[in-house]
Amino acid sequence: MKIQHTVKKRFLKYVTIDTQSDPTSPTCPSTEKQKNLGKLLVEELLEMGVSDAHLDEHGYVYATIPANTDKKVPVICFCSHMDTSPDCSGAGVKPIIHENYQGQDIVLPDDHTQIISPKDHPDLSQQIGNDIITASGTTLLGADNKSGVAAIMDAACYFMNHPEEKRGKVRILFTPDEEIGRGVDKVDIAKLGADFGYTIDGEKLGSLEDETFSADGVVITIDGVSVHPGFAKGKMESAIKIAAEIVAALPKDRLSPETTEKKEGFLHPTSISGKIEKAEINLIVRDFEEEKLHAHEEELRQIVDQVMKNYPNSTAHVKVKEQYRNMKKVLDKHPQVAALAKKAIERAGVQPIQSSIRGGTDGSRLSYMGLPCPNIFAGEHAFHSKHEWVSVQDMEKATQTIIHLTKLWEESAS
Repeated sequence: MKIQHTVKKRFLKYVTIDTQSDPTSPTCPSTEKQKNLGKLLVEELLEMGVSDAHLDEHGYVYATIPANTDKKVPVICFCSHMDTSPDCSGAGVKPIIHENYQGQDIVLPDDHTQIISPKDHPDLSQQIGNDIITASGTTLLGADNKSGVAAIMDAACYFMNHPEEKRGKVRILFTPDEEIGRGVDKVDIAKLGADFGYTIDGEKLGSLEDETFSADGVVITIDGVSVHPGFAKGKMESAIKIAAEIVAALPKDRLSPETTEKKEGFLHPTSISGKIEKAEINLIVRDFEEEKLHAHEEELRQIVDQVMKNYPNSTAHVKVKEQYRNMKKVLDKHPQVAALAKKAIERAGVQPIQSSIRGGTDGSRLSYMGLPCPNIFAGEHAFHSKHEWVSVQDMEKATQTIIHLTKLWEESAS
């Protein structure tokens, strides 16, 4: 199988389009500029001959690569998200190719204090001889997840130009707002019409993730007692100080992102705001096991109750909202989905690394919406930062994995 890869050219184009999402916006997509990339992708798909490609009102791109086999093959979906993180600017991205990388520190030209070093990024040691793409030092790169978008588009281009390659129907889905937890809020599962799916949004070459955190969001609302500070003795109960005490009482040597790894969960405050009269703390809770997730939430409630004993005239309300659940529960019922992905990675000449991810993907929620959906590598590294990087060769292997996976579903069908 000889592929004339287009993934590098596509990626370099896509990252220059600002698609940063906005968690404070109530709209879908949260930023209208995400549709700029969606429109371009539709144009490119139509040019390939993917005749039903379109962008819907919510900023989702849907497209179909038609089947060309007589076999009854399950419909497979490949999905990546178009938005970039609000954590770092995505405007004016200037991608730079560092050809034939030889293990040196990469000093970014627009800010020489930004240095991508193998000491801090050990996966760079596996990239000797490859072509590394970075941003210029003032923005993120956007490899998360435009490397996945580019790989899917490269695979689509291959199939549309190679009708001799047997395949079942393939659905393509590009989503907005994944970075702010709303990536599949408006997905029309019935319209998508897929049996199984794969997000192309993983990191290291060869990685296959079939397990994610289960996740909840928590909002603690504190109603304090506001009194003129000149006459406040024995009367004022500052909601700001109460909130600060609650945050300070959270575990420090466990149950925090800074002190956990592997299968350990955590409680993590993400924002705090307020005034004397009312304050609010937002937290995320994560664990691979739902039972432990709820235990962490109960510990949080106990911390709040303990702090509030010192403030008899104030109240605190703890509200928990489900965000997503561990996809493994669903995927274990459909073992062929991950098994074929593993085989496809091997056919691409890569050693599979099957693992859990300390996070979530669109696939976490899609799995519970009826589309079992593990996560396959796209080659992206150092997400959400000015040090973000990807190698051209890793993206090409992601494309090859998508192609082999599509063919394997057809081969295994009757």
